[in-house]
Amino acid sequence: MILIADSGSTKCDWALLDEKGQRISDFETMGLNPYFHNPDITEKALRDNPSLMKIADQVKHIFFYGAGSSTEEMCSIMHAGLIRVFKNAEILVEHDQLGSGMAVYDGEPCIACILGTGSNSCHFDGQKVYEEIPSLAYILGDEASGSYFGKILLQEYFYKKLPEDLRISFEEKYAPSKDDVINKIYREPNANVYLASFMKFIGEHHDHPRVQEWVTKGMIHFINIHVKCFADWKEVPVHFVGSIGHYFFTIVWNARQKKQASNWAE
Repeated sequence: MILIADSGSTKCDWALLDEKGQRISDFETMGLNPYFHNPDITEKALRDNPSLMKIADQVKHIFFYGAGSSTEEMCSIMHAGLIRVFKNAEILVEHDQLGSGMAVYDGEPCIACILGTGSNSCHFDGQKVYEEIPSLAYILGDEASGSYFGKILLQEYFYKKLPEDLRISFEEKYAPSKDDVINKIYREPNANVYLASFMKFIGEHHDHPRVQEWVTKGMIHFINIHVKCFADWKEVPVHFVGSIGHYFFTIVWNARQKKQASNWAE
């Protein structure tokens, strides 16, 4: 059996294939990122999934594409956790950039943009991934990601900038205190996942003018940094993968269309 994993920081999707490449079933675990999760956490996350454990000994090949698996050191951390559970498998750990490039490649060079809990981009020619601008993670970067928009929501709430209807709805659902938010972001692990968790609220209000303003500005910000950095960005297809790209497709598409209308200029 073969397992293919696509992991962000929030969740990891697993596809089980037979030896002929036919999809058998799907699984989901917490996201596994070597910057935040050591081999012990990875092992526990896998063992906590009964469906995965039932087939663990039968898996012969694993192709793991994950956020944070960008260097040999980071890949080795992830490999160390996986091999504890899938003891009979040959394991390949690669960056999620390669996975995204392979997912959208249609025979010509392209730019693949990841918009999930975090964000990133790469140029893919069918064989090699090329990164022009590095990912700086949720504190310094991750433009147009779940954690990016989560920060904007919290900032506007505590700065008393939210429109009244959004403020009331937000308080009814979360009733957040500044001390609790500060504690979760600065003292507890996985702050990026916590920030991105507010995307559920943002998604529920995706038609609100303020939310559309956030997403549109965030997308243009992302494009200016992570798309225009490539010399051929005007000539090659630009693709988006990840939860933000999926759930906010209309807004992403409108921003994407500005490439033709105004070269995605600010």
